[in-house]
Amino acid sequence: MTATLVKETIPPALGAVERARRSRRRARIVALLFVFPALLLLGALVVYPVLFSVGRSFFDASGTRFVGGENYTEMFRDPATLKAVRNTAIWVVVAPALLTGLGLILAVLVEKVRWATAFKLLLFMPMAVSFLAAGIIFRLAYDEDPNKGVLNAAVVSVHDAFKGTSQYPTARARVGQGLKAGPDGSYRTSGSVSPGQSVALGLVGVAPKDLPGGARPAYGAAHRKAAADELAGVVYLDFTPGGGGKQGEVDRRESGLPEMKVEAVRGDGTTAGSTTTAADGSFHFAGLKSGSYTVELPASNFAQPYQGVSWLGPMLVTPAIIGAYLWIWTGFAMVLIGAGLATLPRDALEAARMDGANEWQIFRRITVPLLAPVLTVVFVTLVINVMKVFDLVYIIAPGPVQEDATVLATQMWLVSFGGGNNQGLGSALGVLLLLLVVPAMAFNVRRFRRSQR
Repeated sequence: MTATLVKETIPPALGAVERARRSRRRARIVALLFVFPALLLLGALVVYPVLFSVGRSFFDASGTRFVGGENYTEMFRDPATLKAVRNTAIWVVVAPALLTGLGLILAVLVEKVRWATAFKLLLFMPMAVSFLAAGIIFRLAYDEDPNKGVLNAAVVSVHDAFKGTSQYPTARARVGQGLKAGPDGSYRTSGSVSPGQSVALGLVGVAPKDLPGGARPAYGAAHRKAAADELAGVVYLDFTPGGGGKQGEVDRRESGLPEMKVEAVRGDGTTAGSTTTAADGSFHFAGLKSGSYTVELPASNFAQPYQGVSWLGPMLVTPAIIGAYLWIWTGFAMVLIGAGLATLPRDALEAARMDGANEWQIFRRITVPLLAPVLTVVFVTLVINVMKVFDLVYIIAPGPVQEDATVLATQMWLVSFGGGNNQGLGSALGVLLLLLVVPAMAFNVRRFRRSQR
């Protein structure tokens, strides 16, 4: 009887509220049960390592002695770490800005192309390549040997097309055979000659297979007499295939050296004439005034071939690696910005065109301001990504310049596991990297939340 009376005294509205509370409590418990495995995994893979690294950073290399902030102090005294901080700053300033700019330009241009989807797919494909594979690809592309590195092969081809190249980089004169070496790598006759005389200039060090096409025997040219006002001679390979012959004399089977530059130099050092040897190695200077001359083979005949650019040298290794990073991530920036571009109000663009604005004005005054939120998200996302770059730097940079290209992520690995074996200092570097990444992550999260409201 009493229970019935109590039950009757509870208003129906209060009962509904209580049931709603219980339902919400039950829903939270169910949601927590579903989220718990993910939280457990997040704690094991993220929270615990972060806390452990923070604690480990206060101990020495052995992990047994508490050193307080000594690792953080040492971190900023180490030249290699300071170089890593400088390189990381270069990455943060250069790579995201270039990627965002390239992505914006490509997104706008691709939108006007008929096969836009195919171009987007083509530009996005490098994202499917792992950083390891991309690093190996670009390590080969940047190889200094033009026979291996595609970039240097292109650079050498362009250089040789405009400047030419030496035909005889390995040629040299025999000692005591009438030629002496100059300080600049040239060769000249050890004695003086006069018009009406002929000279034979023998060189060695050129393999018969490396002779220019069309080279002919020098024997006939060596026995041709010079006119009274002419200084003549022959430049030949002082080597008889198969053996035989005599050093310093032109044998019947010895070849001339064509396309060799020859100069007649007066006693005061001025050049009286310049010519190039014929297919049989012969040359002549006509109309020379009487007097003494020396015949010179300029150093340009023996210059080493142009080997291209040292892409992975100390000066260019960081820009070269950033170039590889751009190849991978440009498609990512283009696709995200293109998605934002597709949501722009077309009526604003058409109204600007009707008012007489050209495409550049539309791009600068309408497209870019409307895309500012998307560009900011892309830029900050790339900033977070470049702070953690490791694979490309570690794979592309050769051992001798590894320190010149190192960033915080590679330096952390090198100090901890790559020979330094100081996990206390490595943990301090990891904490520094975390502190640099967290503000950018917080900024991105805040923007995402603001855009969802």
